[in-house]
Order: sequence, then structure tokens, then C-alpha cells
Amino acid sequence: MKRSIPSSITALAVGLALALGTAMPVAADPPDQNSAPTFAERTVAAMQPGWNLGNTFDAVGADETAWGNPRVTPELIAAVADQGFHSIRLPVTLGQHEGAAPDHTIEPEFLDRIAEVVDWALAEDLYVMLDLHHDSWMWTNQMAARGAEVRAQFTATWEQLAERFVDYPSELVFESLNEPQFADVTDEDAYALLHELNVIFHDVVRSSGGENSDRLLVLPTLHTNDEQPRLDALLATFDALDDENLAATVHYYGYWPFSVNIAGGTRFDEVAQQHMRDMFTRVNDSLITQGIPVIIGEYGLLGFDRHTGTIEQGEKLKFFEQFGQEARRTGATTMLWDNGQHLDRTALTWRDPELFARISTSWTTQSATASTDQVFVRPGAVTAQEVILDLDRHRFIGLYLDGEGLRRGRDYLIEGETLTLTAALLRSIVAGGELGERAELTAAFSRGLGLPWRIDVIAYETPSPADATGTTEDFAIPTQFNGDRLATMEARYADDGSNAGPNNWTPFKEFDQTFAPDAAAGEIVLRPAFFAEVEDGRAVELTFHFWSGEQVRYTVARDGTVVLGTTND
Repeated sequence: MKRSIPSSITALAVGLALALGTAMPVAADPPDQNSAPTFAERTVAAMQPGWNLGNTFDAVGADETAWGNPRVTPELIAAVADQGFHSIRLPVTLGQHEGAAPDHTIEPEFLDRIAEVVDWALAEDLYVMLDLHHDSWMWTNQMAARGAEVRAQFTATWEQLAERFVDYPSELVFESLNEPQFADVTDEDAYALLHELNVIFHDVVRSSGGENSDRLLVLPTLHTNDEQPRLDALLATFDALDDENLAATVHYYGYWPFSVNIAGGTRFDEVAQQHMRDMFTRVNDSLITQGIPVIIGEYGLLGFDRHTGTIEQGEKLKFFEQFGQEARRTGATTMLWDNGQHLDRTALTWRDPELFARISTSWTTQSATASTDQVFVRPGAVTAQEVILDLDRHRFIGLYLDGEGLRRGRDYLIEGETLTLTAALLRSIVAGGELGERAELTAAFSRGLGLPWRIDVIAYETPSPADATGTTEDFAIPTQFNGDRLATMEARYADDGSNAGPNNWTPFKEFDQTFAPDAAAGEIVLRPAFFAEVEDGRAVELTFHFWSGEQVRYTVARDGTVVLGTTND
């Protein structure tokens, strides 16, 4: 490969070479910016966008249904292609399907099943990226302590995969290892261990001949993380291998407090936005501009591992909107992580069509957003409310209610990017009805194929919790939400104001992991995980923060396994 190497990796390259006995270049010519794209660059570009068949063949259990998903069907694969995806990442965990040393024979039935799904995907003109998945924490992570055993099994595993797929077309891509990690070692030692595994993978596949001689191979960073030292270490490996048919992969699940809704991270604010911009800039500057194409092999929000309601709808839409913009800016290929929470694999429909519309539109164009998709109105005290639009080269053309255009000057005002909903409009919407969502307004824009922005108008009064008794394993606060929506919860000890509960570096607890609103049932559940880290005998003052801006206080006291909850009037 001909490209320049940042000075920050020179020492690392030399260190790896000395440790592993590998000749590693420390200088190279810069890439020719006017040259035609390489095979690797063309392949990675053709794979955009991609989708993960998660929690299926990577499941740790008896078979592909072990983690709750149905068996894969040709209809599912066809539906993925029909939705506009150009590639599928196929995570596979093999350790549990392998026999004993020295052969580590993969169960023929399981390998046949993997090949069957690969065949279905190729028949749909999809690229397939096959990766060794949870093996990374099941056995390869023991490489420092059991080096010979891990090397032998890793070699045998990829020898069998390479042999099975040796004659498959170039649309099949191999990824060496998902989220590699190593127990009880320093980062520097971990970089050397990962370098060795990536070299084994590369040498095994290339030496198997056939189509594998120049098949695209994808190498991960340590933990598939985008931090600069991880990128530098991987770049040193690329230069050691000197093979143009390689690509790099990292994963991205956002700024952690926002991604799981903890520490008050309820909004996709400037900190969360900059975190995303920084990730794309690092991979672009460190890899893409050096001639190494990049695949964001997994992306999403970590809160989605429980359900997609952990993050407020409008805030999550803004996250995916910017993600698409950054991917287009840098030319990175993206592969949506879906463990069954997005595409219903039986009905073959999207569980959240609005979310998928935002994701899919972002592949090719840019849509406007706004400061919020919720406007809360107290029926007895209606005032005009402002929504700040993020037009970003769009032009606002109108506001609609049930498909009917509203009148500028009477129903709304627009000045620059400030959209003002008049008191008259809001009063007409919330008058004489129940609390809760009363209308969906649609802000429309003029540019290209971008999406409109939905604004919910919600009638509310201050939420009202009630006294409760229960246990540390089963405790719920009866709550009249009165149309409001819970954003987050603070927990502090009543006696000294110190932070209570898990992650006590912050008073704001993790949404759904420690507490969860259930408006339909009329309750706020406090999870066992919350009480597991609350000191016995100390009262905890909770502050519930609602999206309207309302704050409601409540006290819980634990006595052994018994919990008493009281309102703070």
C-alpha cells in the first residue's frame, strides 16, 4: 500500500515489528488522490448501506433461535434487500459449534446452515460480511494466558471457513474477529496480540487460494473502538501486511450518557453531536485518507438493547440524521445493528417506521430537524411556544395539521429558524379534550427528498404519584401521568444529598435499567438493580424530570427487602 503514515504510529510500528518479528514499514508515499478507486474502496462503497443479522447465528445457545429470534428465511433476506440495503453482516459464533483440539471441527450442519443463508443473500445481489463474533470474549480473549491453544483454534477455524467458501464470489467478505479483547494485559500487549490474530487470519485466507487470494478482508481495531491509539495500532498492521484488498472496521454506539440515557443525557446535545463528529473525523483522517476504506460494522444506540423507547423519539431521530450526514461526508460504509428490535423478522415490517424512514433517507440526502418534537400545553394556561428549526440549507415552506396547511401569521410565525406556534393555534388544539397527545403538526421543507419534521402537541397537567409499598424485587409507584412524559430520574439520599443508587458518580439514573415509566399501566417501576445499590435504612429522595419541564419529588425508604414510597407534598 502506498500512503503516508502519521508520525504518531511510527514508534508503535517499530515496537510491533520487534515484538512479533514482522517487517513493518514506517514510511510510505502519500496516496495519489487522482487515481482510480482500488478494489477494496469499490467493494466497500458498493456495500453501503448494510444491515446486521444480529442475535441469530452469533447467539450462544443451541441454535439460531436461542436469543429469541425466529429462524432465518429466504423471505427475510429478500425483505432486507427490498428495503434498500446492499449488504448483510452475518455475525457467527463458532466456538460452541467446534470439536476438540487439534482439529476443532465445525459442526457440518451448522456450517451448512451458514452457507445456506450466505447463498440466499448472494442470490439477492447482497454483499455478505461474515465475521467471527462472540468467540472474542468466549475464548480468543484468553490468548495471553493460553497463546498456543488460541492460535491453534483460531487458525483451524479460519482454515475451515476459508476452505468452505474458497470458490464463493468476491461479494462475500470476511471479517477476522468482532470486538477483539484480551484479558489481563495492557493496551500495548493487546495491540500486539490483535496484530498477531489479524496476521494469522490474513495468511490463512490468502494461502487457501481460489477466490480467497484477493477476497476483501476486514480487520478490526482493539474492541472495534475508534480511539486514536486503536486506529494507529491497526494502521501499523495494515502497513505490515501491505495488501491493497483490505478494509478496516470500527463500531459506533454514540456518546455513552446519551446512548443509554444516564447522567441527564436525555438530548442529542452539542456534546453528543461533537462526539459523533470526532469519531468520523478520526477514522477519516487516520484511515480513509490513507487509502484504507472503513466499514462502521455496527451502529445504533446501546439503549436499544432493551427497547427503542429508552431515548426520546425526536432525539434519536436527530442522532441518526447526523450519523447519515457524517457517513456521506467521509465515505464510510455503515451497517445498522439489528438484534430483532428494528425489523420484525416474522411480519417483515419495521417496528418503528418513522425511525427507519430517517435512517434510510439519510443514506442519500439530508433532512431538517428541530429542537424538539414535543410541545406541552397546559389547557388552563396556554401561551405561544417556540420550536427552533435546524434547516441546514433547507427552506421552511409550511406547517400542516392533518394534511391541511395552517395560516402563517394566525397559526404560526416564522422568523429565521424560529417557528412560533401561536396561543390561538394551541388553544384550539387542546380545548375541551382529554390530556395527552392531541395533534401532530408537520413542518415541511423545500429541499430535495428530505423528510418533514413531526411536532406532537400534548395537553398536560402536573403528574401525580401516590404512596406505595412493595419489595426491592417488585416496586412500582402508582402515577397519574396526566399527559406528561418522563425524561429522567434523580436519586439522592435525603439525609445528606449525596447520590444514591447505581453509578453514584451522577444523581441521574439510567433509564429503564433502574427505573421505567409505564403510562398505560399508570406506574413508574423502580428496578431491582436500583435497590441493589441503595443503602438499607436510608431514605432516598427521587426527583422525576418530565419532558414538559415539570419536576416531581418522591421518597422511598428501604428496610431490608421491604420498600415504602411516599409523596412529597
